[in-house]
Amino acid sequence: MHSEVIEAPLNHITITDPFLGEYQRLIRDVVIPYQWQALNDAIPEAEPSHALANYRIAAGMQQGEFYGMVFQDSDVTKWLEAVAWSLSQKGDPALEQTADDVIELLARAQCEDGYLNTWYSVKEPGLRWTNVAECHELYCAGHLFEAAVAFYQATGKRRLLEIACRFADHIDTVFGPNEGQLRGYPGHPEIELALMRLYEVTLEKRYKDLARFFLEERGKQPYYYDIEFEKRGGTWHWNDWGDAWMVKDKAYTHAHKPLNEQDQAVGHAVRSVYLMTGLAHIARMTQDEEKRQTCLRIWNNMVHKRMYITGGVGSQAVGEAFTSDYDLPSDTAYAESCASIGLMMFARRMLEMEGDAQYADVMERAFYNTVLGGMALDGKHFFYVNPLETQPKTIACNHVYDHIKPVRQRWFGCACCPPNIARTLVAIGHYLFTPRKDALFINIYAGSKARFEIEGKSLQLRIDGNYPWDEQVTITFDNATPVAHTLALRLPEWCENPTVQVNGERAQGGVIKGYLHLHRHWQQGDCISLTLPMKIMRVYANPRVRHTAGKVAIQRGPLVYCLEEADNGADLHNLYLPQEADFRLEQGNGVLKGKVLIQTEGARLATPSEGEALYHFNPRRTALQPQTLTFIPWFSWANRGEGEMRIWINEQA
Repeated sequence: MHSEVIEAPLNHITITDPFLGEYQRLIRDVVIPYQWQALNDAIPEAEPSHALANYRIAAGMQQGEFYGMVFQDSDVTKWLEAVAWSLSQKGDPALEQTADDVIELLARAQCEDGYLNTWYSVKEPGLRWTNVAECHELYCAGHLFEAAVAFYQATGKRRLLEIACRFADHIDTVFGPNEGQLRGYPGHPEIELALMRLYEVTLEKRYKDLARFFLEERGKQPYYYDIEFEKRGGTWHWNDWGDAWMVKDKAYTHAHKPLNEQDQAVGHAVRSVYLMTGLAHIARMTQDEEKRQTCLRIWNNMVHKRMYITGGVGSQAVGEAFTSDYDLPSDTAYAESCASIGLMMFARRMLEMEGDAQYADVMERAFYNTVLGGMALDGKHFFYVNPLETQPKTIACNHVYDHIKPVRQRWFGCACCPPNIARTLVAIGHYLFTPRKDALFINIYAGSKARFEIEGKSLQLRIDGNYPWDEQVTITFDNATPVAHTLALRLPEWCENPTVQVNGERAQGGVIKGYLHLHRHWQQGDCISLTLPMKIMRVYANPRVRHTAGKVAIQRGPLVYCLEEADNGADLHNLYLPQEADFRLEQGNGVLKGKVLIQTEGARLATPSEGEALYHFNPRRTALQPQTLTFIPWFSWANRGEGEMRIWINEQA
């Protein structure tokens, strides 16, 4: 917990990996321009955004009324953050000028006192800060702060940072423990983690103190949400959802009791992981053992009892929320893309504090499965919800599945996921490494180049390989001057017998919390060779997970695999994988080119004739028929049209 983290500048980590490099090219060349069009309502097939128009109306540059969600502003600032990360990797004067113009638009929309929120400036003037339980003012502020930090670090320009600091200063006068201040806290956490990022850049202690106030005030009685609800005369924002439930259900926002008394991941999954990200950050920065213990309790409950094999969290559509331990249905799973992004953020902060590979294991699982799966391979279609099983003909008729989409969508009226996916993919380099004073932790072995300052010296390294498809990885050092430092190499949970060599000889080091720690004077030409055997693994769920009884899943490396109708035909629930099956690797083609597929011989329960009775008193004597089973990486499903999909398959004794 006591190790200091060294924050690497944005341009000191560059992705060279062909796999993730293609995703970053997509973000730069396709996603950022596409989302710019979406924010400007220039995509006829997509739901309108109106987010930039809202800012222009607030700035007095355009006539009209506010349109969209109460948190519509955040789509713009998340886009700005993605732009910042992209500019840090590859200059683009036209894109930078567009971003500068958007920043000036935000400056014109900002009020004299620093307040900036178009919903309240345009739609409900005079009602600001009257409904923090429901209305996302602090959430939108948080995304503005994150964008400001990224844009400053990427370009050196302070304009957006100044806008953010003016707003943060205003919020600091409104909220706090002093007389005349509101003792409130956000219904949707985000500002806590963002204030900590703002503090790291500005070293303004008030921002850290404000983050701590929001965290420590949460859940105290009398409940602030009830106080402001009464002041509003008992009105609520989300009228279509009935009876102010977002105000009354305190567990939905992790506000049912103080954080130091909580031990379960509850409520809205995105809110939960964003909140824990901020808590873990401040726990490390302030050496607060009580907050650390809260993070450990919530993490352990979430990951060991409430997380999908894909790194998805939040198993029900109602409230986009956690339910109970081991309740992980596949076909009605919610597993919002933003929730897995938040889980990565939480894992990253826990890793900085603990130096424990379990956090990197989960971070990698969430990224290579749910986060990558949230965007189509064309960069123009997106999943908000990420089920582990689909049957389109049932989805179309059964309202239990109203939240499930069998194909990715062009855009969403509630568009939090697409820009969130974009900013995460373009920033992935900062999840690969955790630079601490005691060691440089290498978490994910994607191809990259990186430079870190170690006690005034520059440590430069390059990771090569074809991760996550191939098992061979090399790490080569490029710094001309020797640098004495410890490298901590993650030994993945999915890898049974990893081997590590330094300059052709077996590495000499100790394994601490799942990392192999190697200390030496690293110099130009030094080479670490890793072999991470990617055995095809059968994964079984805890028997308490009733939805997977008698079923098995397939994983290779960090990738979870699935069956898709395009390869295996319909009625995937009638397929069986023998317990003794020989797997073979196949190279994908078409849209799956470059992806490693898995095949084996299995069986199918024969489909009965059309007129056969619905139920039988005696077992049917229909034999299992041989069938070749083809598994594809789950993140790549639904790129070949609409069809059935499932991860968990029946296991045949």
